[in-house]
Amino acid sequence: RDKQISFPPTPEQLNRAHPTPSMPLIDSSNAWKALKAHKASGIPHLKQLMEDNKRVDALNATFEGIHLDYSRNCVTEKSMELLFDLADEANVIGKFKEMAAGKKINTTEGRAVMHMALRSAPTDKFEVDGKDVVGPVHAVLKKIKTFSDKVRSGEWKGATGKAITSVVAIGIGGSYLGAEFVAEALSTGPAAKNASGRTLEFLANVDPVAVERALRKLDPETTMAIVISKTFTTAETMLNARTVRKWIVEALGEKAVPLHMIACSASPDKVKDFGINPDNMFTFWNWVGGRYSVSSAVGIMPLSLHYGFETMAEFLKGARSIDRHLLSAPPRENLPLLMGLLGVWNSSFCGHATRAIACYAQGMLKLAPHIQQVDMESNGKRVALNGEELTFPAGEVNFGEPGTNGQHSFYQLFHQGRVVPVDFVGFIKSNYPIDNTKSGETVSNHDELMSNFFAQPDALAYGKGPEELKKEGVAEELIPHKTFPGNRPSNCLLVDACTPYTVGQVLALYEHRTGVQGFVWGINSFDQFGVELGKVLGKKVRAQLAKTRGSGAKIEGFNSSTTRMLQMFTSVSNPESKL
Repeated sequence: RDKQISFPPTPEQLNRAHPTPSMPLIDSSNAWKALKAHKASGIPHLKQLMEDNKRVDALNATFEGIHLDYSRNCVTEKSMELLFDLADEANVIGKFKEMAAGKKINTTEGRAVMHMALRSAPTDKFEVDGKDVVGPVHAVLKKIKTFSDKVRSGEWKGATGKAITSVVAIGIGGSYLGAEFVAEALSTGPAAKNASGRTLEFLANVDPVAVERALRKLDPETTMAIVISKTFTTAETMLNARTVRKWIVEALGEKAVPLHMIACSASPDKVKDFGINPDNMFTFWNWVGGRYSVSSAVGIMPLSLHYGFETMAEFLKGARSIDRHLLSAPPRENLPLLMGLLGVWNSSFCGHATRAIACYAQGMLKLAPHIQQVDMESNGKRVALNGEELTFPAGEVNFGEPGTNGQHSFYQLFHQGRVVPVDFVGFIKSNYPIDNTKSGETVSNHDELMSNFFAQPDALAYGKGPEELKKEGVAEELIPHKTFPGNRPSNCLLVDACTPYTVGQVLALYEHRTGVQGFVWGINSFDQFGVELGKVLGKKVRAQLAKTRGSGAKIEGFNSSTTRMLQMFTSVSNPESKL
């Protein structure tokens, strides 16, 4: 189990095949049954478990500047041994080796899953279909560096001769959430100095109000738009792209488009037809899933324009460090493996259908929304790889808010309502220290924040019982209302500082946590057919709206509920266009 492996793995290390359609569900395995019996035998309350210092010491792991304390999960050392057995049974690390080796583990779409290659070192070896992909990856990165340096230095001029100082990134889902997370995480601290005088906006939602919000502070003369779409056919993205194109053309003329619009795509002909110079297209590949694409041109291009390529190179190094850690660290030291296995334990064995990310760092406010997509689009599945319906609970609803904001929002439910496992994420150093202790404050602002980071996990774990309340003199009739059951699980991730490198590490850590859980459950974490049905039905509605608005066509072909709402909607004429 603790055997070290190389990175990337050699073919000889790929000694077990990915699950075939004939393989049984994981819950039929002895490892799963042993865990189920272990859970049924009873796990002591966390108040009792936390008294065992040996156990607490054992349930900690550190890699570089990231410390994981998972002692506040409802597990014993025996629980962890059984979870490691389950990981062995599911061949979790073996499947990650296959991923790194370019095997087409996305079996429903016949694709490799190679986001690790996006942050590879030039000397690493990654192949898909027997062809090197490291060279093409670094060719794109070199192109991004050259282009972003040219724009940031002012060498690249807009149509009126002015330098480009603002960027609007047009994309949705995976073409937006990851890049926005990183942009926000780096917006304070040393990396932010590189973005001085620059603006980065994201346009994702097809709501026209989103267009107004993205463009209202921008000047077309100094703005560059990046259209992010692999196929250049994504409906929402292309409508927004045409809208922004119109905004540029009306201000600067048709000839301005190649100077003010670039693309991240794999469709050069469509990019050219749109009016963008194909030379200014930064490609990515079909082995890059959208929700895992922030390490590709999708994220690195807009972020390099804003923060500089060197900053993003550090981000990629951080992600790479976790990739290598995942494939080489022993189980008890392997952070993504530990977090993924605990996720399986909490959801499949303890029955917790939700989990929260509580970042005690304002800069990380977009981590939870990004991980919502990474995790819920990946593992929100009802069938195994063989198409058989799962016979056990899998996948969680993910949500979160930064720091003390969440405490004043949904922690009431955490403490006295449903059990929601929580990941607490905090940083030892603040990117914007404020210390007024010499003028009367008790602690610095960051210490005030982190006081809550350290207190909340214990409050969830220990709770507060009736006997304690009686000793405090609480009125008898209020005791039920003020009782905290405790025994609510959490992880604590304590990171040295929020830097480009550690942001890359946190991103990869959560990406791989999702992969661990999917591999244990035997599902395909890399397709997303669940997003398709609504799109198909949306085309039918769109066609109906066009006919009804254009020629007054009767609304037909829908159920009575949808028909009634469409009639209400189309009874009001579209107002005069703002753009």
